Amino acid sequence: MHPRCGTQIVPWRSDRTHNMSTVKIFAGSASQSLGEKIAQSYGVKTGALSLVKFSDGEMSPSFDESVRGCDVFIIQSTYPPADHILELLLMIDAARRASAKQVTVIVPYFGYARQDRKDKPRVSIAAKLNANLLSAAGADRLMTIDLHAGQIQGFFDFPVDHLYGSAIFVPYLRQLHLQNIVFAAPDVGGVGRARAFAKYFNAELVVCDKHRKRANEVASMQVIGNVEDADVVLVDDLIDTAGTICKATQVIKEKGARSVRAAVTHGVLSGKALENIENSLLEEVVITDTIPLKTPHEKINVLTVANLFANAIKEIRTQGSISSLFI
Repeated sequence: MHPRCGTQIVPWRSDRTHNMSTVKIFAGSASQSLGEKIAQSYGVKTGALSLVKFSDGEMSPSFDESVRGCDVFIIQSTYPPADHILELLLMIDAARRASAKQVTVIVPYFGYARQDRKDKPRVSIAAKLNANLLSAAGADRLMTIDLHAGQIQGFFDFPVDHLYGSAIFVPYLRQLHLQNIVFAAPDVGGVGRARAFAKYFNAELVVCDKHRKRANEVASMQVIGNVEDADVVLVDDLIDTAGTICKATQVIKEKGARSVRAAVTHGVLSGKALENIENSLLEEVVITDTIPLKTPHEKINVLTVANLFANAIKEIRTQGSISSLFI
């Protein structure tokens, strides 16, 4: 009680969760199922969101509940078509204009990440352009998993929480009890990713050196390393037409491998990908649900990243360590 005016004084609480703003999780049309899984794992329901489309295709997303003063998490992968990117930008802008305290975008699959540099004259660096667009829309933070190139994090002017698919794949591979496991990078650019797996399992690493004639078409490939009588796991960030993975599998089997499987975070699976996988010597392709699998396939096993992202949200909320989620 204040000695002069008689007003009751409420003591200040020093714990970290005092006065913590409300969390609201929204899922865009590209990640409805995954968004619901993440929200459920976190312990809330996805927020009410409407997406109106005019007859010409113009989109108008709106939040159907208040987000004023809330920590808003918007989940949306940006795989083609480009409408998914624009929808995400409009949702960020809507949250900002509705007075959200903070807007974190969770982009499980960050599209256009393969265009991360000028590899020939007069081309766009699309990954940087998308980073600029997210900043301009008003995003405060980005959370994603297995960017095509780690240095893309430097394209952003706000914090980036970059998670790793190893947290999903390592427990799965461990329970397979493969006798002579060897990890393979399907190209030189994926050596670092495959080496991390090999180091964790104390296993050997091999590299597939490929040469392309043009995009999505492998001209030749050779394997650097010994795979004889080995259970080989090809590790990559994404699988598109599956041409590289299937070619690598063929060459590795010709070198005497006992089995070949692939652990790939993002299942883009465009063109003749399913046909290529069906006709390949792959035991299985293990992917995650960062991109919805439209057509189930007996050789494709889908693992969810929902718990990983939900735990990352909890760490952000409590000022914890995201690196505690790494393997």
